[in-house]
Amino acid sequence: MKFQIVSDSACDLGRERAQRLGITMVSFYVAFEDGPYYREERDISAQEFYQMMADRPGVFPKTSMPTVEDYLEAFRPAAQAGMPVLCICLNARFSGSIQAARNARETLLEDFPKAQVYVMDSQLATVLQGQLVEEAAVLRDRDLSLEEAVSALEALRPGGRIFFTTNDLDYLHHGGRIGKAAATTGALLKVKPLIGYKDCELISDGIAQGRKKSLVRVRELFYRHIQRENLDLNAWRVITGGGLDQAEYDDFTRQLQAGLSERGWNVPVWEPYHVGVTIGVHTGPTPIGVSILPRAIPLTP
Repeated sequence: MKFQIVSDSACDLGRERAQRLGITMVSFYVAFEDGPYYREERDISAQEFYQMMADRPGVFPKTSMPTVEDYLEAFRPAAQAGMPVLCICLNARFSGSIQAARNARETLLEDFPKAQVYVMDSQLATVLQGQLVEEAAVLRDRDLSLEEAVSALEALRPGGRIFFTTNDLDYLHHGGRIGKAAATTGALLKVKPLIGYKDCELISDGIAQGRKKSLVRVRELFYRHIQRENLDLNAWRVITGGGLDQAEYDDFTRQLQAGLSERGWNVPVWEPYHVGVTIGVHTGPTPIGVSILPRAIPLTP
């Protein structure tokens, strides 16, 4: 292994998957009202977080980014062992997490002048960031150097897309994503937003009437993207992600896989992803969708 991988918990890998992949994860913090701050995926899991949200309707949680000391704690063991570090952070437009990592790097170099730490802006969020981290692990395990891995990963970022929806407009309004009038009107009409992630930003992909139709529309938007871009899915990572309702998420994933198969697009089975705290404070406990990211090394058909 030629380098150690570090990522903030916005990557939504979850504790077990990160440990299995040999990823050091630095936690965001989440709190409800005047309660204590919990470290994401250390003090509280995504599922526990969503259950707390569901149990406290109308109470909006808040997040805080990792500290410089949090990143130093992650960097020091590798520096002491003479191991280079690749740190992959949430899109810099969304959080100051990457600046904390950069400051930690500068502090680390005071004690370890020869330490190699590359702090990368993933330019991605949630499961897309997680997929980029997983690609980094693939490259690490193929024995690429830090420089080779960075070059390969940076080329993947522009292709990342997400198509998703959420059931509760109040969280989007509270986070400033939509206005009060739109939230009120949407709730009265039972309209659900279709949201995309493209070119480092969240975008509107329209609306749908009701939860079931919104999930159908998310899948249709995804199929249309594959067809329009003429994508060979052997060269892409396809991942679904969801919130609290596991049964709904499983059904969404089965229907997506069936739709892909019907269209002649065969994709290997993927592991489930929980959309984590960092995006969950803006979506509420009901986000669900699908993402796609290029692979550095395409699968063999």
